[in-house]
Amino acid sequence: MSAEALVTARGRTGGGPRLAVDLDAIARNTRLLAARTTGELMAVVKADGFGHGTVDVARTALAHGATRLGVTSLDEAWPLRDAGLGVPLLSWLNPVDADFATAVARDVEVAVPSLDHLAAVAAAPGRARVHLHVDAGMARDGADPASWAQLCRTARRAELRGEVEVVGVMGHLGCTADPADDCNALGRTRFAWALETARSVGLRPRDRHLAATAATLTDPRSHHTMSRVGAGLVGIDPSRTTALRPALTLTAPVVSVRRVRAGTPVGYGHAHRTSRPTHLGLVPLGYADGLPRAASGRAEVLVRGARRPVVGLLSMDQLVVDLGDRGVDPGETVTVFGPGDAGEPSVAEWAAWAGTIEHEVVTGIGTRVRRSVRAVPHLRSLS
Repeated sequence: MSAEALVTARGRTGGGPRLAVDLDAIARNTRLLAARTTGELMAVVKADGFGHGTVDVARTALAHGATRLGVTSLDEAWPLRDAGLGVPLLSWLNPVDADFATAVARDVEVAVPSLDHLAAVAAAPGRARVHLHVDAGMARDGADPASWAQLCRTARRAELRGEVEVVGVMGHLGCTADPADDCNALGRTRFAWALETARSVGLRPRDRHLAATAATLTDPRSHHTMSRVGAGLVGIDPSRTTALRPALTLTAPVVSVRRVRAGTPVGYGHAHRTSRPTHLGLVPLGYADGLPRAASGRAEVLVRGARRPVVGLLSMDQLVVDLGDRGVDPGETVTVFGPGDAGEPSVAEWAAWAGTIEHEVVTGIGTRVRRSVRAVPHLRSLS
């Protein structure tokens, strides 16, 4: 036998990488989060439902405790309306030349973070329902506190003219991954001031929302009338305080298995050399599919019930797994990540290996990976 031999799949016709979405996990997470908030629960389904499928996540969340939906851009809102979901729907991140006329016509509420946005929304035919957005301390989206009073006064005049209806005031906390961080208290204080300022000019917003997932789970003082939860629906808790159920499992077949000597270089730059004779398995997933290249040299996958290291640099389309002495048969399935029930790595581990957050991993899985959905039993249709 040669020192290096390549074994390829014979007669295997199975599919490639697959991402399985567990809607039952989303249902369970939604029920838990709805029980933890003192107000309504908005299901945030931006970024294709955090990579889990916008409409699937929305329907599941609405069937299990959420009462309304949230997205960033208006382009993300249209598929929800096209799917027949008629619940209150808010879009909060749009340029001033966005299609606010269609938003009004399709009953999509919009956030207003500036006087320019207010003017654009007020100019749309009909009467727009708006949420005034205040910067609660992140220097990001939302009106600067110096312009807030003027925004409120101008919005009130537009409301009296029948151009808009101010139905909400919103903000966002920047440090809720650490519930004890002082910036959360400062954000709550600024939001309370923003509400009082709005009321002082005659606005009466019925929806007042500041908390996202972490604050919903850890800080009842930030709940107000509604909480906006996105990451928590799919099993991510930035505060690390609550056991939520991850909803994704990523698997892929082994394309080929190679027997190699000790000292064999692997991948680009020969970033890894085998320390002993071993088997190397090739898996058709890489950074073009959303696996973070920064996890190279640290990541693991589950093969035949045991964790095996990913070796060498992750490539655009493939990764290499050190399978050890026994190897596997080509066509066998590797679990890249999942809920951890069988010992497979979690999304949280992949994020840690890459020095990033879970949100980036789940939203980054590319379109080459085929999706499958496990429905919730008796999930009712909503319209």
